[in-house]
Amino acid sequence: MNALTLTDEEQALLAGEAGPAASLAARLIVRYARIVGAQRLVPVTSAHIDGCLYHGAVSLDFARRLVEAGGRVRVPATLNVGLVDLLHPELFRGDPSVAAAGRELMSLYERLGCRPTWTCAPYQTAARPTFGEHIAWAESNAVVFVNSVLGARTARYGDFIDICAALIGRVPFAGLHRDEDRLGRIHFRVRRLPASLASSDILFAALGHCIGHLAGDRVPVIDGIETATEDQLKALGAAAASSGSVALFHMVGVTPEAPTLEAAFGGRAALQTIDVTTETLHDAVRELDSGADVPLRAVSVGTPHFSIREFRDFLDLLDGRRVASGIDVFISTGRDVLADIEARGWRTQLDDAGVRLLTDTCTYLAPIMETREGAIMTNSAKWAWYAPANIGAHVRFGSLRECVESAVRGHVWRDASLWSDA
Repeated sequence: MNALTLTDEEQALLAGEAGPAASLAARLIVRYARIVGAQRLVPVTSAHIDGCLYHGAVSLDFARRLVEAGGRVRVPATLNVGLVDLLHPELFRGDPSVAAAGRELMSLYERLGCRPTWTCAPYQTAARPTFGEHIAWAESNAVVFVNSVLGARTARYGDFIDICAALIGRVPFAGLHRDEDRLGRIHFRVRRLPASLASSDILFAALGHCIGHLAGDRVPVIDGIETATEDQLKALGAAAASSGSVALFHMVGVTPEAPTLEAAFGGRAALQTIDVTTETLHDAVRELDSGADVPLRAVSVGTPHFSIREFRDFLDLLDGRRVASGIDVFISTGRDVLADIEARGWRTQLDDAGVRLLTDTCTYLAPIMETREGAIMTNSAKWAWYAPANIGAHVRFGSLRECVESAVRGHVWRDASLWSDA
């Protein structure tokens, strides 16, 4: 393997000509590049930073060091969710000292020049990369969405490496930045499904959950689905990145790098072919549903953060009704989307219906919801996968329609037509 080669500009960053923070970032990126076997670095046009979510003292120590060393991002950088909702701080149920540390960390990343978007779905903002752009994004669902749906190029960057990449505008030219590593490796054939299931959001969440389990970090290629909305692809990618390590998927005839099955695989044979049936998907739903013997207490949707279209769908399903007494309903969303729904008058409708909005964080990350009194229902496979371990939640998993109807009725309601051709 050839040694890593750096340009004059990159050598200058290492030498400290752009300041001590950039020098530290360059040293870490170079060390990372050698670990992943990169022969060069590649410039990036943007970054999305996950390190702003507080995980303990080390989170603050690293950010403080960069700020004190005069660090400033060299490319546009958006911020992922933090630990607290800065717009609705009263929703935080945890230790006040932990909340204070979370707020300080969020402030430090702003001081580094990052845009305070506080969303796990930055692709729903104006900062949206285009096909072929090299970027340095963290947050698993954001990574899989931009790689798969937009055709931009990023690896799964984690805390600290993400901000380092933003400080020097470079990442290793390795992994999904390279053409050959973006080709499909495992083939998922979706067989004939009931019409109701094929048009439901639960299909994509359950399918993503299956794919993550079986694909691991191999690039999956999905065929047998003719159309999909961005929200459906978002749900699929978030699920696959949670139950597995998927950072890119191709859907034949839908995503930009898979006009045909042959193109998705680059002319190579699949390492494995797996048939996905109705029963396969039903098994995934049952696996994500861990609260069958617990009464419904709450509903949480918006993981990843709700889009404008998802708010419209939610209001259509709600149809002017109110949430049942004793049921808490939370929708998590980003600030850009929040401003849009407020301008449309939808916030008032949701408030009147007893629905609470959460920004800047997510209900499976922060102590927002009361989890000891009953089950929490969601249509997010990502939320269902992480919430039991993160916050001790009993999960009821279902479609958005099932979630809304259950919230209104005050108990879990199931749409039997999803799993039948009748």
